[in-house]
Amino acid sequence: MLEVRGLVKQFGALRATDGIDLEVREGETHAVIGPNGAGKTTFISQLAGNLRPDAGTVRFAGADITTLPAPKRARLGLARSFQITSVYPEFSALDNVALAVQAHSGHSFRFWRPARADASLVQPAERVLDQVGLLPRKNVLAANLAHGEQRQLEVAMALATGPRLLLLDEPMAGMGTEESQRMITLLQKLKQQKTIILVEHDMDAVFRLADRISVLVYGRVIATDVPERIKLNEEVRRAYLGEDT
Repeated sequence: MLEVRGLVKQFGALRATDGIDLEVREGETHAVIGPNGAGKTTFISQLAGNLRPDAGTVRFAGADITTLPAPKRARLGLARSFQITSVYPEFSALDNVALAVQAHSGHSFRFWRPARADASLVQPAERVLDQVGLLPRKNVLAANLAHGEQRQLEVAMALATGPRLLLLDEPMAGMGTEESQRMITLLQKLKQQKTIILVEHDMDAVFRLADRISVLVYGRVIATDVPERIKLNEEVRRAYLGEDT
């Protein structure tokens, strides 16, 4: 589904991504891990179209999307969540997801008709909220949701665009143990339905969710393999997981 070749992004003298090659198979959950500063978020931003690479190619479902901006990639079926929660705090959970439905469908709001009364927006939004476990909280302002619920809402907004590939940038960032477990349960359900690229520091989540793992260090992929072999890879242990892991 996704093929990356020789991806480079440079900021001054720093190569944040340094010739990354990566393949993601349809239906798999592919985790990207690495220490802080490894280039993970820069890499995801290039996949989503928020950053244009200095060199290399990105192919999605056979099409070259290297130069496409983020909105066009989203219409092709890429959806991204961000490391820092990105929701509309003064809108309800339902309104947030309805906006995502509207953006994807190209639906035009009409000033003389309340958007909240439009079934073509509300019904799909409610289905997605139900999917992530937030339907009972649909009328709560996003600002009043717990942190974990806001992260669930952001995943719901991504799902509302009907993606073929989900790019999840640290979906468990800032969560406590109970919230993390809820998110893992949600992602275990989603991995049966979607292709997912997961950037995450929570190693428990990574090894429970990923079909394959790529390890990024100083902008380069040093290993890609199934979780069991990544755990045993000596280079990975030295570079990231630690000798005693």
